[in-house]
Amino acid sequence: MTDSDRSRHLADVLRQTRASLAEAGIESADIDARLLVEWVTGCDQLEVIRNPNRMIEVDRRELLGAVLARRINGESVHRIIGKRAFFGIELGLSTETLEPRPDTEALVELALPFLQKRISTYGVADIVDLGTGTGAIALALLDQLQQLRAVGVDISADALATSRENAIAAGVSLRFAALLSNWFSELTCSFDMIISNPPYIPTDDIAHLQREVVLHDPVRALDGGMDGLDPYRIIASNARRYLLSGGAVALEIGAGQRADIEAIFRRENFVLNDVKKDFGGHERALLFTTKEK
Repeated sequence: MTDSDRSRHLADVLRQTRASLAEAGIESADIDARLLVEWVTGCDQLEVIRNPNRMIEVDRRELLGAVLARRINGESVHRIIGKRAFFGIELGLSTETLEPRPDTEALVELALPFLQKRISTYGVADIVDLGTGTGAIALALLDQLQQLRAVGVDISADALATSRENAIAAGVSLRFAALLSNWFSELTCSFDMIISNPPYIPTDDIAHLQREVVLHDPVRALDGGMDGLDPYRIIASNARRYLLSGGAVALEIGAGQRADIEAIFRRENFVLNDVKKDFGGHERALLFTTKEK
């Protein structure tokens, strides 16, 4: 058997892909290689173990070469594949949506107990997800709570189309509405919870983010203004008008932003009710409730 023949085998294709990514300095070479090879060949990890000598067709190897070049040039695996898992559901991505990341699961976990209590009391609960993007936050909550209804708001028609498709795929589309709106501008009703993972990166910091983010993520979904806090000021100053009695605001935040965001909401007569840390131990999500003026 020649080296050329061997390079067509599944196990060797995986090994070569991993080596190419590692040589390019990609820290996640192992997992990235596995995901890309699985996606291109249709073979899962078990197939590699059971049938390592499976021959990979020329067209599949050519496609793998093309996506490998994209990864080495800074495009993330999940952008290449076009989907990413989040809180047990699979979400499609588009050019105007951020990839849902594991840290954001802290926001879902923070919101769940509050919404469960509202449903227990009232039989149903309604939320609005500001800057919904893929719909990740709203759809994850809808998947967990059958008596929940959600409106996903975004300024991007592309993102809203993606969120609708994801809602259908997740089986929750009958309880999800997508609304083109600049924050609260098109909203006409009130909710049990306003929830958001808003842009929170200071403008001048964006150029220094990871290459995958700088080159491929939509900037307006990242840019939170000069100090990264502009969206929180917008939400805090408008939230009361769109909350039902006893409602809450749940927000993802960036590292070290808790004190400033808490102060912003305190000035609008909100109190910090709960905090949730992400997998790295950073304070990642805040829950605010109203207090009487």
